[in-house]
Amino acid sequence: MSNYKGKTAVISGGAEGIGLAIGRALGQQGMNVVLADIDTAQLAVAQEQLSAEQIPVLTLPLDVAVESQWQEVARQTLAHFGKVHMLVNNAGVGGIPGNAEHTDEAGWRWTIDVNLMGVVYGAQTFIPLLKQQGEGGWVINVASMAGMAGTPFAGPYTATKHAVVALSEAWREELKSREIKVAVLCPAFVKTRIHQSHRNRQARYAPDQPPSEKQMKMASGAAVAVENGIDVNIIGKRVVEALDQGEFYIFSHPNYRPITQQRAAAIDAAFERAAKSPLLQHIVDQEIVTF
Repeated sequence: MSNYKGKTAVISGGAEGIGLAIGRALGQQGMNVVLADIDTAQLAVAQEQLSAEQIPVLTLPLDVAVESQWQEVARQTLAHFGKVHMLVNNAGVGGIPGNAEHTDEAGWRWTIDVNLMGVVYGAQTFIPLLKQQGEGGWVINVASMAGMAGTPFAGPYTATKHAVVALSEAWREELKSREIKVAVLCPAFVKTRIHQSHRNRQARYAPDQPPSEKQMKMASGAAVAVENGIDVNIIGKRVVEALDQGEFYIFSHPNYRPITQQRAAAIDAAFERAAKSPLLQHIVDQEIVTF
């Protein structure tokens, strides 16, 4: 028997790309699917597609950076399907490439509010509902391989994706006693339109100045990588596969494993050096404090 049949998933950024692919994969498992997105025209297309596939679907407008809109999504979800069992915090933007000193404040605010605060608002809206229902559930946050290692010239994107990974690690420990399973998806390049995130950039985050020629060149390189990425529907199926196996970190690109291995080795080596420091010998064997 499916663990998902008859249950309801809410997916932000669900009108296309990874969000829609996850919605389709979950719908094929018998779930009701709520797709929420800022792009209402694309939402209509997504609704038509999933409905044609006999997947129960509700589409709702959502700017993830506005907390009150999350509350409306929750209200309409409960009114339509009665309960909610899974939150997929998928909505995200790629930001504008740039070096450390020239990324403008509007670009930082846009990326942080969507990629990080959108995840926070989603969790603060739906986790209380999952707890109240007392039936467990799932929280899936979509990060990136950029959340596993620093990505040059993508400071805001990298920072927010690292934050999403760390939040997921924290929430996993917080929620496990309530049988709410947390997972974090960290894909590399997938064939989506994330490199065109500016198409939905809210007016309040209008850039301080047009992108420079160097930024345009970097953006062009990123676009090529995305357009040559793996098929997005693989990601949806991979998420279901990983949830079935109880995975926390969900990876879609095993060829990127050396990056995380190198980072882990560098961290371990740094601890080894710290353990040899005369300044730190009094705490080498000190018990670790946990909360």
